Formats: sequence, structure tokens, C-alpha cells
Amino acid sequence: MTESTGKITLYGAMWCGDCRRSKSLLDTLNVDYDYVDLEEVPEAADVAAGLAGRKNIPVIAFPDGAVQCEPSDSELHAKLTELGAI
Repeated sequence: MTESTGKITLYGAMWCGDCRRSKSLLDTLNVDYDYVDLEEVPEAADVAAGLAGRKNIPVIAFPDGAVQCEPSDSELHAKLTELGAI
């Protein structure tokens, strides 16, 4: 599993409300991203924790090397705008 795919990667789980919210925003804005379900790929939790420096989810990794952990919709939207993803 690579951390830099050139795409946005969201690490999360469907039981996590913040993960569902961030995923919904990305879907609504038609953003191309990879979703890594930590329930299906438990070893990816270590990757996400390594990126974020903590174990909270969602962790969203961006192609420019930036990482957001538990971003608000406005924080995520601002980053997507900065990247030209929307």
C-alpha cells in the first residue's frame, strides 16, 4: 500500500460519523479519491496513524503531501479548492 498515489486518499470506517461526512462531501463534489476502509484493511490503520500522528479518523492524505485529520467540511472544502480538485 502506498501513501502517495497522486490521488486523495481517505482512511476511514463506515461506523465513524466524521468519516461518513467527509466521504459524503467528496462524493457530492465529484472528487476523485481512494477510500481505504479500515475495517476491511486493518493494517492501513497504522498508515493512517503514521500520516496523522494520532489514531483519530478520518485521515485524508492529499497529493501535495498535506494531511487532514478529522477535518470540518469547511476545512476539507478549502483544501480541495486550494488543490483545484473542485
